[in-house]
Amino acid sequence: MSAGLGHLYLVPAPLDFGCAQQSPLEDSMPLQTLRVAASLQHWVCENAKSTRAYLKRVGEIVPLQVAIQAQTLVELPREVHKKGDHQAGFDARPLLGALLAGHDLGLVSEAGMPAVADPGSSVVRAAHQLGITVVPLVGPVSLLLALASSGLNGQNFAFVGYVPSDAAERAQRVKTLESLALKTQQTQLFIETPYRNQALLATLLQTLQPSTRLATSSGLTLANACNRSADVKTWKSRGWALDNAAPTVFAIGP
Repeated sequence: MSAGLGHLYLVPAPLDFGCAQQSPLEDSMPLQTLRVAASLQHWVCENAKSTRAYLKRVGEIVPLQVAIQAQTLVELPREVHKKGDHQAGFDARPLLGALLAGHDLGLVSEAGMPAVADPGSSVVRAAHQLGITVVPLVGPVSLLLALASSGLNGQNFAFVGYVPSDAAERAQRVKTLESLALKTQQTQLFIETPYRNQALLATLLQTLQPSTRLATSSGLTLANACNRSADVKTWKSRGWALDNAAPTVFAIGP
């Protein structure tokens, strides 16, 4: 790496974004991660408002070296949010001027690890192209927490993003994912936008084979965290429902 360049820090955020209740930040965020976050002045973020709210919480534990009002926050463009970093063909190098000037810079999303099921991979790619050191910090990653608590295959898994919102297309996608999971023993992980949890659950219970295992995780790292994992036959017999507003990770497999 070239001398005189800043470091790009991938700063995880707590998983309680958009939730009715927040958990104490120190319960899910290591102190060293908070110290690094408190030391930064330059940020690339998914949303400036939520990043300021996060930094305010950080500052209550580790004093910020630069006041929030003096921090430089640059939001990723909307097309990156909607189309994804790679499908949009977005070049993030123009956002990294602070790094080239020798300043450290933080990349943060609204919840969890940036660039994993969230925008930011284009920023990481651009940093590598410019010879900048990329430093991922420790913090909650919803996909891995959900996988670990599912009882499904953690040695072979894939995250496939969102399933279609159209009911017919969603059912077909679920059938395809189930076929892949049963054929390869590969756990299939996916997520849904808020207020579609129940619709997706209904499709899963109608479409999956009775013996296929379905796991859901919501409220991760919060006091109301809920993990369920059972075959579809059991799901139906117990009549389990989901909190329709809570961010939820779904997983299926044999």
